[in-house]
Amino acid sequence: MKRLIDMVISLMALACLGPLLLLVALAVLATMGQPVLFRQTRLGLGGREFGMYKFRSMVNNAAAIGPYFTQDHDPRITRVGRFIRKTSIDELPQLINVLKGDMSLVGPRPDVPVQRGLYSDADWAQRCSVRPGITGLAQVVLRSEGSFARRLALDLQYTRETSPWLDLKIMVCTLKRLSGHGAN
Repeated sequence: MKRLIDMVISLMALACLGPLLLLVALAVLATMGQPVLFRQTRLGLGGREFGMYKFRSMVNNAAAIGPYFTQDHDPRITRVGRFIRKTSIDELPQLINVLKGDMSLVGPRPDVPVQRGLYSDADWAQRCSVRPGITGLAQVVLRSEGSFARRLALDLQYTRETSPWLDLKIMVCTLKRLSGHGAN
């Protein structure tokens, strides 16, 4: 049932957001050139690798210039990139990942392969027992703040308590946060 809901909502969102996606693609193309989309290897259900899509927000070759994570005032992030990151518009191409079955709308955020070493085997297995999501419990509670331990605790809590109602609550909180009305 969750997979069907993911597919229907993703298709509807892509259809409704089509004009915005086109405008962002043109802005990225005009200010940064090609490629418009950034594809990064992430780990998903069962720890399997997949290519996660985002609008490109950084200069070309950003991975060769700095670490896999970004910091405040990262010089690799462009002006357009700062805006689409701040508004989370850069994440919208992940709706394609949801349609492909790599991701869900709600679940723990997918990690890059180098992050696998941060987890115990048991925590990793539990975290990878569900599809990763565009948004999740850790995102609505912490956004980008919070320690690794706190984010992991929320991800594991999600895997233990996953339900359609929890997913709905997380999606509503995400929409509130994106609209500037807070997470609760």
